[in-house]
Amino acid sequence: MKRRTLDLLFSIGGLGLAVLLLVVGIVLTTNANFANDYVHDQLAQQHISFKPANALTDEEKKSDCLREYAGQRLTTGKQAECYANEFIGLHLKAIGGGKTYADLGGPESALKAQVAQAEQTKAANLADLQKQLAETSAQRETVFKGETLRGMLLTSYGFSEFGRKAEQGALAMYLGAALLLLLSVAGLWHAVRTPASEAFAAPERAKEPVTR
Repeated sequence: MKRRTLDLLFSIGGLGLAVLLLVVGIVLTTNANFANDYVHDQLAQQHISFKPANALTDEEKKSDCLREYAGQRLTTGKQAECYANEFIGLHLKAIGGGKTYADLGGPESALKAQVAQAEQTKAANLADLQKQLAETSAQRETVFKGETLRGMLLTSYGFSEFGRKAEQGALAMYLGAALLLLLSVAGLWHAVRTPASEAFAAPERAKEPVTR
């Protein structure tokens, strides 16, 4: 095969692959922009803001991200992760003593049974049991709301991470396309400068010594 023909084949193939990588990069960029814009718009509609730095409690000040985002509007996935884990998560532990909505279901059901029995027997501690039930129910409802919001924010954070990964993938595609383009152009330039009659010479293998 002639050297010029071989250079042209590799160069054309490289150009085709570069175009393919460019198209994939554009698709990934489009998906990344959609993810970032969607997360931003959805979070901005919630009108959530971080507490100002001078309003943070001693426990909240231990969080690096709460200090970093102090006073800012919550509009990004990383901010959503911080608010969900470092702010809501911290206060949920304080409200429920580390217990989740499901964990508080058992004590609430037990108190309901005690209240029902106390009402039947007209027990003297009925008022106290009713107060405990009301407190536990309110606590469980608050924990449920906090867990729900925390879950939604973490979902937004996860969606934003898909966008970030798409951005990284797009960058890799663009770099690959640029490298292939340069190599293909170099191949075409070499093909132009190579005489049409020059044949491709495969490297000769070193002759092995004959052993008898």
